Amino acid sequence: MTIQVEVSPEIEARLLAVAQARGVAPEKYAEILLHDALASAAGGSGKLTLEQFRAMLREIAEGSENLPQLPTSAFSRQSLYEGRR
Repeated sequence: MTIQVEVSPEIEARLLAVAQARGVAPEKYAEILLHDALASAAGGSGKLTLEQFRAMLREIAEGSENLPQLPTSAFSRQSLYEGRR
């Protein structure tokens, strides 16, 4: 089925930016969004398809390349409770 939807220039820009960041065509990303919205509206099955799971992981990871690199020692028990007795 083909559906045409008119969106504002702001929504179009956001759709294009996010689709490009995810490496998919804007049409495909709009399809994914529509699918997810319909699944949520129907209450969902509580199960994700592989593509939905991967999309969720990409969303979680988005921007993570800007996080600081921490040494492994930063996660030791001693460093977590430093200054406590």
